[in-house]
Amino acid sequence: MIVAGLTGGIGTGKSTVAAVFAEAGAVIIDADQIARDVVAKGRPAWCRIVAHFGRNVLLPDGDIDRKKLGAIIFNDPRQKVHLDRIVHPHVIAETGQQLKEIERIQPQAVVILDVPLLIEAGMDRDLDEVIVVYTPEAVQLKRLMHRDRLTAAEGLSRIRSQMPIEEKKMRATVVIDNSASPAVTRKRALEVFADLQRRSCRS
Repeated sequence: MIVAGLTGGIGTGKSTVAAVFAEAGAVIIDADQIARDVVAKGRPAWCRIVAHFGRNVLLPDGDIDRKKLGAIIFNDPRQKVHLDRIVHPHVIAETGQQLKEIERIQPQAVVILDVPLLIEAGMDRDLDEVIVVYTPEAVQLKRLMHRDRLTAAEGLSRIRSQMPIEEKKMRATVVIDNSASPAVTRKRALEVFADLQRRSCRS
């Protein structure tokens, strides 16, 4: 089994690349979905979030109001660190369980850990590859403003709440540049997947 981490910055196109990998046959472990699951109402991470941030971050049905919580952490780095300390251990534990199950069922699978904060959470260790989807910050900002209808200031606050994309690029073992056309990005992603698949068959 080959296990590669996939990360990038907000607005770089990581989800687009993940979709190409999935279509090509990769098994995707989606950390965003896991993070949503571990903070479901009544679960331990949910309880700790409510205890720290208060019930004002809840929707009327008791679920976490992701927009409201996001507005807090994007504007206060200390609060973001606190939230990460609550959520990350649960995401890491669940990811480990899913990897064990995949290895049992599909020992020659190409597994992609789709994790926005792969490096920040320390989940980039002991992987076969660390794949970073890259665009310059100016392109990130333009896409993010268009996608989420944000002002430049709002977009920059979200971008700069994460590790700079240039630093992530330096920590990558594989870079997929998503600055050009979707066709160019797709071609590069398929090349990367083909290499991972060849290696998984030899393992």
